[in-house]
Amino acid sequence: MTAPTSTSAVVIDASGGIGRALVCALAASEAYAPVYALSRSEASVPYGVRTVPIDLGDEATIASAAANVGAAGPVGLVIVATGILHQDGVSPEKTFKALDPSVMTAVFSVNTIGPALVAKHFVPVLARRGRCVFAALSARVGSIDDNRLGGWYSYRASKAALNQILRTLSIEVARTRPEALVVGLHPGTVASDLSRPFRSDPTDKGVVQPDVSAAHLLRVLDSLGVKDSGGVFAWDGTRIPA
Repeated sequence: MTAPTSTSAVVIDASGGIGRALVCALAASEAYAPVYALSRSEASVPYGVRTVPIDLGDEATIASAAANVGAAGPVGLVIVATGILHQDGVSPEKTFKALDPSVMTAVFSVNTIGPALVAKHFVPVLARRGRCVFAALSARVGSIDDNRLGGWYSYRASKAALNQILRTLSIEVARTRPEALVVGLHPGTVASDLSRPFRSDPTDKGVVQPDVSAAHLLRVLDSLGVKDSGGVFAWDGTRIPA
């Protein structure tokens, strides 16, 4: 993992499976210093990692977290690892007949609006010189061109909207940070709470552990350049259609 030695890394939703794995991988790599783990609930992190509270449903906490992190110096990497597919009262719709405005609002709030507000407050603290990265976990099902099965209206639409926000953000960020990379990342099917109801066995072929997914994602980020900014990439480095 290559990075300027003077910049920090920030992982948002460090209490989730992939987020926690990303924090551990970044701390072990020593490519960024310091590493910040941001989450609403307390996260178990390696020694030396700095924890900062944040709630993506409360913009004031996002602004406060960005100010806290930015005060310590330029940020080289921000990864938004939040996501919701299901929770109490929320589950993927199999048909348009199941559409519920309250469910759609909850899903868009976490998957789209939250990351957008993170960008609003954290892009200003990204390093202005040299390479810097703003990434958010997206999903292959957010691809409009790749939609062959239908269903999952809210989740698909929220990730498609996120991808558009990242694309738009990449254009604006390039004006002040010409070496910046803004991308979406598809982590694959990970053995986490998000995917648990939709996989029969965590040892199934194609299901990876969070630490494996995190290692893949960091390698992908390391391989991307400015020309890739605005795109969405899978864990294996392939570009996902818009």
